[in-house]
Amino acid sequence: MTRLIVAAGGGGDAVAASMLDAALYGTGEPAVILTYAWDRLLVDPVPGPRSPDDFTGLRPLTPHVPAVTADTEPVAPAGSTLPRLAREIPQTITLIDPRYGAQGIAVQLTSLVEHLEPESIDLLDVGGDILAHGDEPTLRSPLGDALTLAACCQLDAPVRLLVAGPGLDGELPAGTLRPLLGRNILTLAPEHIDPVDGVLEWHPSEATAMLAATARGIRGLCEVRDAGLPVPLTDEGPTVHEVDLDATFTRNRLAHAIAATATLTEAEALSREICGFSEIDYERDKALRLSTRAPAPLDWDAVLSEVAEFEHRARSRHISHTTFRHLTEALNLPGTQRDALKDLLLRTHPEQYAPPLWHIPGTE
Repeated sequence: MTRLIVAAGGGGDAVAASMLDAALYGTGEPAVILTYAWDRLLVDPVPGPRSPDDFTGLRPLTPHVPAVTADTEPVAPAGSTLPRLAREIPQTITLIDPRYGAQGIAVQLTSLVEHLEPESIDLLDVGGDILAHGDEPTLRSPLGDALTLAACCQLDAPVRLLVAGPGLDGELPAGTLRPLLGRNILTLAPEHIDPVDGVLEWHPSEATAMLAATARGIRGLCEVRDAGLPVPLTDEGPTVHEVDLDATFTRNRLAHAIAATATLTEAEALSREICGFSEIDYERDKALRLSTRAPAPLDWDAVLSEVAEFEHRARSRHISHTTFRHLTEALNLPGTQRDALKDLLLRTHPEQYAPPLWHIPGTE
C-alpha cells in the first residue's frame, strides 16, 4: 500500500508534497507524487509545461504515466528541476502530461490509482489559488491548478484537497481564503522542513520557500515574483487545511469549463476567455523579451552596490525579506546567475540569510 499526492500546480507543490508526506504520514512507504514539469523561465527558457517528449530517461510506471528517475534529463533547450528533485527525495515522482487537457490527466490519474491501489489520494496546493473563481484581479497562474482539480473530480476514488500556506503564492490574500478553508490538519514546524532542507537551498519555488520560512518562525513581509508582490509572513503561513473538493470545483469557473478539454490548447483558450489571460502567453512574451537581451559580464562589486540600493528602497516599502529569485529579477540579472548571486551574498553578508529567504535588516 502506498499514497498518491497530486501536486496541483507543479514546481514547488512537488517539494511541499515531499515535506507533507513525511509530516502527515510518518516514515512508512514514501508516496508517489504526480506533478507537472512546469518551472518558470528562471529554470526553463521554454514557455509552458513540459511533456514526456521533453525528457530522456523516463521510466514507464503505467502505460500512461512515466516516472522521473535519477537518469532523467530534460532535452535542450528545455530545463526542469524534477530530475534533481527525484535524486534528492525518497518519494517517486511521476509526470503529468498536459498535452491532452483535463481528460488526459484524468486518464493518467485513473491509471495510477488502478496500478497503485493507494490508501489515500491528496491534491495539494501551496498558497490556495486553486480556490479562486477565476476572475480575481490578483490571480496569475490558475491554469495548472484548474486542470488537476478538474481531473481529480473525475476520478472514481476519494480525493482530499489540501491547501498549505494560505496566501503564500501571492495570488489570493489569506483574508479572502480564510472563509473557504476547512479544518487545520497540521501546523508545520522546523522538524517538518528538515527532510527537504537541502532541496530548498537550490529549488527556486517562492511559495514553498515562504512555507518553510514561516514554519521556522520567520515573520514579516516578503517581496516575490518579477512584479515585486508583498506577501505577509504570519502565523497562518505554516498551516495546512483540508478543503471541500466538490465545493472548490463548483466555485472554480475555469476548472468547470476545462473539465472536458482534450488538449492544452483548448484549456488555454478557455483560460483567456474566463480569466482574461493565459499564464503561458505571459511566459511567451517574457521569454521573447529575455531572448533579445544580450548577456553582459557581471561586475560583482557593482552587483553588491545594486543589492544595497534595492534593500534601501525595499525598507521604504516595509519589506523585511525577499527570495533569491525576486532579487535576481529585481537586479535585472539572467536567471542563470541566481545561484552565483546567492553564493556572493552568503559570503559577504551571511548574517542576512534566513533560510531559505534573504533578510533585509532595518524593517523590524
